[in-house]
Amino acid sequence: MGRRKKTIDRGIKSDYKHNNAMLSRFINYIMKDGKKSVATKIVYSMLDIIKEKTKDDPVEVFESAFNKVAPILEVKSKRVGGATYQVPIEVRGDRRMQLAFRWLISAAKSKKGKPMSEKLAEEVLDIINGTGSAMKKREDVQKMAEANRAFAHFAR
Repeated sequence: MGRRKKTIDRGIKSDYKHNNAMLSRFINYIMKDGKKSVATKIVYSMLDIIKEKTKDDPVEVFESAFNKVAPILEVKSKRVGGATYQVPIEVRGDRRMQLAFRWLISAAKSKKGKPMSEKLAEEVLDIINGTGSAMKKREDVQKMAEANRAFAHFAR
């Protein structure tokens, strides 16, 4: 279709402390104005708080929280003959990660009066317990997809 050159995915390096690619991606999501060192400090202190509270491996706790909050289905608007339907579609890998991180960060940002690392740690622990705003967001998205199951045949 287009004549543009194909983009090359250069991949993402694992973070230096835990050697985990997902964590380094999360650090990049937290980062503002290119201040990666600040974002790294926030994420690592979040992991320290999680380790303190759970006595488990904080990276495993973070990953299990991510797996809990990442959506499987979402709805996409599709126009069919003048009517717009909310068609449920499966969420692919990168978008799952993007949505989960976005919900986690926005849920943490909405809490007030604490450092970001504490708010993130709290939200991660809430997700593990099945509560928290990010978890509610995921459930809402899943419910929407479930409710519009009748229009699944419009998905291509």
